[in-house]
Amino acid sequence: MSFQKRSLHLAAALGWSALAHAADQPPADELVIVVPTPRVEAPLTVKTNPKTARQPVPAHDGADYLKTIPGFSVIRKGGTDGDPVLRGMAGSRLNILLNGESILGGCGGRMDPPTAYVFPAAYDQISVLKGPQTVLYGPGNSAGTVMFERNTMRRGDGASPRLSGSGALTVGSFGRNDEVAEARIANESGYAQVDGTRTEAGDYKDGAGNAVRSSYMRWSGNAALGWTPDDDTALELSLARSDGYAAYADRAADGTKFARSNYGLRFNKRNVSPLIEKIEGQLFYNYIDHVMDNYTLRPQGATALAMNPDHLMTGGRIAATLTLSEATGVTAGLDARHDVHAGRNSDTGLTSGAAATASYLSKPRAEDMRFDQIGLFGEITQMMGEAGKVVAGARADLYTVKDSRACVGGMQMNNGACMTVANDTRGISQSRTLGSGFARFVGDLESGNYYVGVGHVERNPDYWERQGRDPVTGSSLFLSLRPEKTNQLDVGASWEFGGWSGSVSAFYGRITDYLLAKWMTPNLTPVLPYGSYQRNVNATTLGGEAGVGYRLSETWKANATLSYVKSDNITDNKPLAQQPPPEARLSANYDDKTWSVGMLWRLVAPQNRYDVGSGNIVMNGMDLGPTGGFGVFSLNGGWRPSKKTQLTTGVDNLFNKKYAEAMSRGFSGAVPGYLMPVNVRINEPGRTLWVKANFAFD
Repeated sequence: MSFQKRSLHLAAALGWSALAHAADQPPADELVIVVPTPRVEAPLTVKTNPKTARQPVPAHDGADYLKTIPGFSVIRKGGTDGDPVLRGMAGSRLNILLNGESILGGCGGRMDPPTAYVFPAAYDQISVLKGPQTVLYGPGNSAGTVMFERNTMRRGDGASPRLSGSGALTVGSFGRNDEVAEARIANESGYAQVDGTRTEAGDYKDGAGNAVRSSYMRWSGNAALGWTPDDDTALELSLARSDGYAAYADRAADGTKFARSNYGLRFNKRNVSPLIEKIEGQLFYNYIDHVMDNYTLRPQGATALAMNPDHLMTGGRIAATLTLSEATGVTAGLDARHDVHAGRNSDTGLTSGAAATASYLSKPRAEDMRFDQIGLFGEITQMMGEAGKVVAGARADLYTVKDSRACVGGMQMNNGACMTVANDTRGISQSRTLGSGFARFVGDLESGNYYVGVGHVERNPDYWERQGRDPVTGSSLFLSLRPEKTNQLDVGASWEFGGWSGSVSAFYGRITDYLLAKWMTPNLTPVLPYGSYQRNVNATTLGGEAGVGYRLSETWKANATLSYVKSDNITDNKPLAQQPPPEARLSANYDDKTWSVGMLWRLVAPQNRYDVGSGNIVMNGMDLGPTGGFGVFSLNGGWRPSKKTQLTTGVDNLFNKKYAEAMSRGFSGAVPGYLMPVNVRINEPGRTLWVKANFAFD
């Protein structure tokens, strides 16, 4: 008997990513509208199906889907492209992978975080690995790892090719409409699949009837061709394209281009020998071409300005899973990434959008920073008989970072001079070797499991953190920032008993040299003419998530979840900035396999712990002061006329509550006609009606 077959949850506990695995699909006869209780797959692992209807209806990006999972928050800036936050940790503390590939945005102000390029309906499964409890998927995952995954398909019975497909259409308030279509064909030798998505929405109105600048449009297309000569072998070539635009309420420019080009190659071979359970390899190319300007989607002011950053990421990974004995398994490998950021800007002082566009298009791109990383990793799982198992891992990463910026904290003038100061670290490289590791014990209960784990992560400062300059001298901080070091304890359990099911997870972390951004002073005046500065502080964080469900009958069930985070900046004896308040969600649902009806009541506590002017790498992503609590009530219903067709509908924010999220960005006031005070958090949508139709064929 192989080691993998001996342990039913080993793959999930290790977080193995396979080319061919079962999606988190609901049973064919179950009508599902997702509310905030995704499936706890294994200790610290949550899985959810992004193709199902969700309430509240999310924007068509990855961050808005993640916020339905307990423990997640979003730094909102209007309708789309929010920055995801897990347990109060944002930016590169949260590792985002698309089919195993790393992706980063182009905007220096986080207009396009990685999840801006995620179209969840094009994926089959979202997996969340909480905390520093894996080393298999790249460095720096002090908050956790999120994997957006697609399934492969093979028809191995020698029959004619199998054709299958699905589609979805969503329409809703404020001009919302989404279209998704996919088709797959497979036989015993291989498969081909294509999918496309498009989404569009206009400005929404808050609960008081005020328009919020939030319109957007996005489209994406994906294709994959696979070779499967047998049940244990898969080779896949894939490509993706996407683009769109988005108008924002929080800044003086909009995103008018979000072009992504992607190529990927993956190989997976299982059951190679009694020793080698699996070999997997991957290569990827991701290129982001982003444009932001102040004239395409808004009335032009006195001058027109455009910026065209781009970001190239190439990399790969190879790993082997070994069965050392029936009780011992090891996964070991190597990953690497080459990361180059560049850009070009229009001349200053131009008076027309056409002139600004022509200006930046006429210029060559100038590299401003590059990163190279290569890492070695290994994880071991040791079965402990009836007691449970131990999972442990370690990785070492070598980083080389080069600063190519001509200027610090500002653009070059038309004559080539810097608007602020010339970069005193231009052309300098920095190399570091950083280590991470963890150990976790997982014990079996009669009706569930429990775990205790400790983890250590050393995170290199990222592109956004390294852009800052000294607040006194104006010089570069490129060489001054120390790596962030997180030590964290994770404990938890999950269980099922009778009609009850539940899970609880808790954590305590101490972060040495936490990278904290400073954007403004306590009276909300800029500390620097251009952007923020970063500094290292020490911090502690604690909190957790809990969920419980009860099935009252075959058709009725109820769920409740709670998430809580409390973090402190112990260097300054202050609360750590940009932390979410406690949140609870209560839901009840009736489902007789044909008809369903449900409710969701979201309750968010006030946030009275803040540090005005401090925050994260999102442009002006900072605490603005205390926030009040709020409650939002929503209803949904569904009809399933057949196993392949379902219709769902809902009304979010039924009572038209006017509210803003604690971590939302402040209104910029840059566009006339939008009635919100400057530096006041952007309000969320008022009453929103939506209808979604899903169909499938095979």
